Amino acid sequence: MNKNFNETMKFEPPKENINEARKIILTVYNALKEKGYDPINQIIGYILSGDPTYITSHNNARSLVRKIERDELLEEILGSYLEEEK
Repeated sequence: MNKNFNETMKFEPPKENINEARKIILTVYNALKEKGYDPINQIIGYILSGDPTYITSHNNARSLVRKIERDELLEEILGSYLEEEK
């Protein structure tokens, strides 16, 4: 751990985690939509609370979303949004 708190640390996740996170988000989104839920609200609920019951078990979405950390999901969502805005 960096002992100098005045310097910014650089974080770079492995590329395979980003691709996996994207696939999982899309699968979960589609499963929630198929079941009639508002996917954005449900995914936000999951990310904020960590409660997997916000995600349907339809198409194995709940199990999939628990394979990756919530911060990885958030990173992928934010990264995708910012790339679109460029």
